[in-house]
Amino acid sequence: MSDQRKVVVYIAMSLDGYIATEDDSLEWLFKVEGEGDNGYSAFYDTIDAIIVGRRTYDWVIQKEGEDNFPYKNVKCYVYSNTLKGKTEYVEFTNEEVSELVARLKQEEGKDIWVIGGGDLLHDFIKNRLIDEFIINVAPVLIGKGIPLFQKNSFETELNLVDIKRHNQFAELHYVRK
Repeated sequence: MSDQRKVVVYIAMSLDGYIATEDDSLEWLFKVEGEGDNGYSAFYDTIDAIIVGRRTYDWVIQKEGEDNFPYKNVKCYVYSNTLKGKTEYVEFTNEEVSELVARLKQEEGKDIWVIGGGDLLHDFIKNRLIDEFIINVAPVLIGKGIPLFQKNSFETELNLVDIKRHNQFAELHYVRK
């Protein structure tokens, strides 16, 4: 398994467990003082495929524009029930998450990053497809919004393998047992 690609969640959340406000805003996150890029570049060097939900993809396109798509140099899969096919930078899919992961893990390559959002992450967690969680906790309580972890009827055990500090962010790195 050591040579097999891993599926990794690398994400930021508020101290009270939210990844965005109810209206998909991340303004609270950008107000927190980090350190450099908070380890993002080092992490990004470990992946060559990205899996992202449609709302998160739309948010990235709205903020960056299609010409400045930040994931041009990696294979990007966007989960969508309405969009089909491919663009210059992404492939739209509604394939079962377990089938996509099984296929990607059989291919040569680096690790696979699941960006979000909450519904897509829940499907991956429920199907025990996440190998590692790298969560950057911001010292902000936003009260309500889109939770990183949805309520569920299953248990997932993790081992803490590392803790890093990026100024005001606490990075927690877990692997699934």
